[in-house]
Amino acid sequence: MYQSQRDEEYAGEAYYGESSTYVSPPTRTRRRMIIVAVSLVALLVGGVAVDRIAAARAASRTAEAFQDGMGTADRPSVHVSGFPVLNQLAAGSLDHVDLTAHDIPADDTTRPLPVTKLTVGMDGLKTSGSADEAHADSVTATAFLSYADVTSALGVRVSQGDKPGRVDATASLPLVGDVTASGAVSAASGNRIAFTDVRVEQGELLPPLKSLLDRALAEPVPLRNVPEGLRLRSVTTTEDGIDARFTGRSVTFRPDTSPGRHESQS
Repeated sequence: MYQSQRDEEYAGEAYYGESSTYVSPPTRTRRRMIIVAVSLVALLVGGVAVDRIAAARAASRTAEAFQDGMGTADRPSVHVSGFPVLNQLAAGSLDHVDLTAHDIPADDTTRPLPVTKLTVGMDGLKTSGSADEAHADSVTATAFLSYADVTSALGVRVSQGDKPGRVDATASLPLVGDVTASGAVSAASGNRIAFTDVRVEQGELLPPLKSLLDRALAEPVPLRNVPEGLRLRSVTTTEDGIDARFTGRSVTFRPDTSPGRHESQS
């Protein structure tokens, strides 16, 4: 029987007519390459998943330790940066960890001033195997103090002043009236916030109102509900509150101690 040259050319192979696409079965080498590629992708995806699990566990342990030490009602949120985290854990140090905590109470103080929001960035965070303590090579933090919390702590209504770095404090008494004073906000030694250059802006400074303002503003307010290893560097005012910025080096945090009892070298 007569067989065309085209038939001879594709004998034993798939061919689907003049307008069809010729399909060549993969060679053994190509099959091996496909298998290797799929295996590598599977290993990569699995490795990423395992690494993310390790990062989540490290974040959970850190959050638990800080919650125990700070006495917060809610567990702080923690993010572990860098990839792969498994290598960092194997080396015993996390490159960078960010922590955000809310409503840190300030008990056992004369004028308890809670921290409305605390954001902490830690470099070189080392943890023991039992997670009983955490040590960071360097730390930066910002404690946000809402005017509502400052007002509750000081006993006078505090709000943003008309100039940067200043706040207004309004003292009120029934049958006496109101008086509003403006004061400059600054960082004082011992992790305290000081109010200086206080001057009356509105109202008459009657003796009872002066007494209220003196109790609120005359002495610096301590921030005792942040790790002692942090040192207050600057204070700025915002529309909603006061930002207190801290730094620290070689900070050790132990969750089994009360808030404010942490060791460091500033």
